Amino acid sequence: MHAMQRAQRDALAARAYCRWPMVLRRNLIILLAVACGVAVANLYYNQPLLENIGRSFGTDPAGTGLIATFSQAGYAAGMLAFVPLIDLIERRRLIVTLQVLVTVALLAVAMAPTFNTLLAASFAVGCLTVAPQLIIPYTASVAEPKQQGRMIGSLYTGLLLGILLARTVSGFVGQQWGWRTMYFAAAAAAALLALLLRLALPKSSPGHDHSYAQLMASLATMVRSYPALRESAIIGGALFGSFSAFWTTLAFRLAQPPYHFGPRGAGLFGIIGAVGAIGAPIAGRLADRHGPRLVIGFAIAVTLAAFAVFLGFDLHIAGLIAGVIVLDLGVQAAQVCNQSRIFALAPGAQGRANTVYMIVYFTGGALGSFLAATAWQHWHWPGVCGVGLGLVLFAAAAHARGSLPTIAPEPANAAAQ
Repeated sequence: MHAMQRAQRDALAARAYCRWPMVLRRNLIILLAVACGVAVANLYYNQPLLENIGRSFGTDPAGTGLIATFSQAGYAAGMLAFVPLIDLIERRRLIVTLQVLVTVALLAVAMAPTFNTLLAASFAVGCLTVAPQLIIPYTASVAEPKQQGRMIGSLYTGLLLGILLARTVSGFVGQQWGWRTMYFAAAAAAALLALLLRLALPKSSPGHDHSYAQLMASLATMVRSYPALRESAIIGGALFGSFSAFWTTLAFRLAQPPYHFGPRGAGLFGIIGAVGAIGAPIAGRLADRHGPRLVIGFAIAVTLAAFAVFLGFDLHIAGLIAGVIVLDLGVQAAQVCNQSRIFALAPGAQGRANTVYMIVYFTGGALGSFLAATAWQHWHWPGVCGVGLGLVLFAAAAHARGSLPTIAPEPANAAAQ
């Protein structure tokens, strides 16, 4: 009965959305795409600045790499703690409240007096930077089925541009005015975003009437009940681990011969990577047309090719540029298709399906950052590439093991349990 009521609410929300004027829908999607990009950027400002931050606190590369690891681990923890609430409480209030809290956490990073304080504040920033993972499932829940992949792709264009251009902005600001200035600016942007979302987002009713404890318990039920969710999460986590392995150590590689680049040079690679982000909406349309698994397999092959380029041509700037474009194209195409796949599994439970997926996704990212920083300490760039290749091959094995050419019918009551 509860599942039927939630399905009816979702259908009403979708019809209401479709009755909005087209210009309102377009403007709101643009705002939400920008919001996803500005919010998620908080996780990635540190990557071009790691070498400078390490020097300011006197830490080695392995220790400094923990900043990225703690940020991504915090994001996974925030996904578990907060994203299920999208199925329980009013969504605008939840999103705005988290934006206010992350403003405080960013200020704590900017004013951190010790390295341990910085790690704790970085974890808090990651934990509270979950607005995109509230916005995306909500948008998916009101989209028409034939437009879902395209709309998710549009939001992911903003999200990915935020991920990639964050490195460019922080590299420039960090080299000109220092890494702390970057975090003061990020806190101001987070506060402004909280205000804009409070004014622009419509109120929305929750999709579930159970308690928070019951919602959390249902996460385990969803993992057991949906093979496609498990497969997508493992593939996404492994690919994002390879992505994080590269970006966490890129600043260290570019500081060495033959490049000798500072934070600004490392940050400029974010602009190059943004070229790969144009593949997100294309991947969404292909997933709508041909099914997500086919596109995911292609994306894994593209990501594998990127690390082969990094390993063989890292002494040539053109090789690094080509590899960055190919890497971002592959990882982001897989991300869009994975999420398009999981959102179709459990109507009324997109928030929890996204929670399971993104916990594994950012756990993979944190693991990739940790392994890459450790590999750099011992084996430098070949070690980093070995970590990336290993994670991509793991994703390929998970994809090959999957026996579902499309989403198979699942238990109708799994999301309600």
